[in-house]
Amino acid sequence: MSKGNRSLDIIDESFKDKIVDIDRYIVEVQTRVLTALKHGIKFSSTLERSREYLSKRINTKVSLAMLYADLVNSTVMSNTLPVNKLATIIQTFAQEMTLIVYAYEGYVLKYVGDAVIAYFPTGKNYYLACDTAVECSLAMRNILREGINPILSDRDYPELQIKIGLDAGEHAIIQYDKEIDIIGYPLSMASKISEIAKPNQILISNNIYQPLHPRLKEIFKRVENTRLLYYTDNRGEGYKLYGT
Repeated sequence: MSKGNRSLDIIDESFKDKIVDIDRYIVEVQTRVLTALKHGIKFSSTLERSREYLSKRINTKVSLAMLYADLVNSTVMSNTLPVNKLATIIQTFAQEMTLIVYAYEGYVLKYVGDAVIAYFPTGKNYYLACDTAVECSLAMRNILREGINPILSDRDYPELQIKIGLDAGEHAIIQYDKEIDIIGYPLSMASKISEIAKPNQILISNNIYQPLHPRLKEIFKRVENTRLLYYTDNRGEGYKLYGT
């Protein structure tokens, strides 16, 4: 589908298809986190799903909505927490963020320190991919606030915060020996956008904002951007950012 005007009929049906019952999901999250704190976590997230998708597209370009989710203050925690507690927190964060990406039919590319990098292919429906990436980011924040943090705080763990940046556009799929990676401007920008987000804020580029469903657009407001002014988006315009 092109990135022209959206049909509201198409929007409504596609939008509904990607909604996850977040209240029910949070209960499942709390059960997993409780188990992890009591018995230790067996990190069960896998990147094989992403590898299978990328392996079919090596040396090609694909359009992706990128999501960069960064855990706040992990460096401070590393200086104040025993290593076993720190490991439990970071592994729990990574696993739960990964599982919600999968629930929204996205892919997790990799983990970089305490950050989770995910993507949503836009080839079949650019609008739906942007909607889904944003819905996933909102779910991530809700899961942290309502699913993970209440369990952590009850057991003398620090509560967690997240910063999320999103951008979309073309990427090259490159193989290095046995590793397959994504190279692209929007991936780099999603990382830069997450860096300037406030704790528990979701920041999205104009590439994500413009195609969004009207219901999602209402959540975001234009924010002042002084650090990315000299970058241009895939429309050749200066980077505009919108935040929750």
